[in-house]
Amino acid sequence: MHPTPLRLSRLYGLFSLPPAHRMRRAVTVGMLAVLAAAAAPAHAQEPLREALRARIAQRQADRGDAASAPAGAADAGPQTLQVQGRTVLVHLPAGHDGRRPWPLVLAFHGGGGHAAYMADDSRYGLQRQADRSGFIVAFPNGHSRWPGGRLATWNAGGCCGDARDRGSDDVGFARAVVAALQARYPVDPARVFATGMSNGGMLSHRLACEAADVFRAVAAVAGTDATTQCNPSRPVSVLQIHARDDDHVLFDGGAGPGAFRDASKVMDFVSVPETIARWTRRNHCPPQTPQRVLDLPGATCEASTGCAGGSTVQLCVTATGGHSWPGAQRVRAGKPDASQALDANDLIWRFFEAVR
Repeated sequence: MHPTPLRLSRLYGLFSLPPAHRMRRAVTVGMLAVLAAAAAPAHAQEPLREALRARIAQRQADRGDAASAPAGAADAGPQTLQVQGRTVLVHLPAGHDGRRPWPLVLAFHGGGGHAAYMADDSRYGLQRQADRSGFIVAFPNGHSRWPGGRLATWNAGGCCGDARDRGSDDVGFARAVVAALQARYPVDPARVFATGMSNGGMLSHRLACEAADVFRAVAAVAGTDATTQCNPSRPVSVLQIHARDDDHVLFDGGAGPGAFRDASKVMDFVSVPETIARWTRRNHCPPQTPQRVLDLPGATCEASTGCAGGSTVQLCVTATGGHSWPGAQRVRAGKPDASQALDANDLIWRFFEAVR
């Protein structure tokens, strides 16, 4: 008989103790966890280790977020909805009066992230942008089997993780999120948009393919087209933002060394040039050379205009920044600083605002 592994509920209770008691208990619990994991059967050890890592990462993120939040931030935090059993965080812009219709932006976190991480303004700043520009922003949580919806992924077609492997209907979920928000808030149905980071950006591409009746435009950051088939019901404007030195989703295609350690959980990513070529074909853009619309030190943007239905396909490239959100002031530990050559939030909103 092997000893029973330490119950995770015992670990969760650890974090409710006062700091001094927590430290003493943490040492004891950690020693017991190591002994239990070592004695457990090999097939039982990896799920336990994953769960422990997830919980530790969650608490570290929570402590970091609390430390960086300004005074009173908790009172002004986003509202929480449940849609199809998943959490959706919703931020209403400053000046929202509940009467006139507002644009809506769905912001999808990256693979292995969660809604609260994407909603963290010290990392992405989308709530501040919503206040400045006047739109509702919602942060849905991806498919997850872990506590609190952590380590979540999106089924963007060819990627990623459990969401793809289990066939999660994330297009249907995104439609349900929009419907739930429209039932609760005054949303302008003609101005519903999607954006996302990495795997979330890939889902944005899929939404342009399969939910063009809902989303007027999409913007993907560090995530290329991962769809296996794409037949939009109408032209959709598409913005792609990508760093030349991205080491996860390589600019010229493929999965880089920074992607998931388990290659089976990702894909051989489509290149940025091929992603743009696909959308110029789908939107029947004129064959002329894209026009340079932004030229800054460390960043350029080129756009194909005059496409079907007045749609636009635009690519913005930063020279540096790796796999991150341009303009972000805070990135994951050990990652290169985000490019400051342009502000992704401002760029994305100006792109959405121009859609008619």
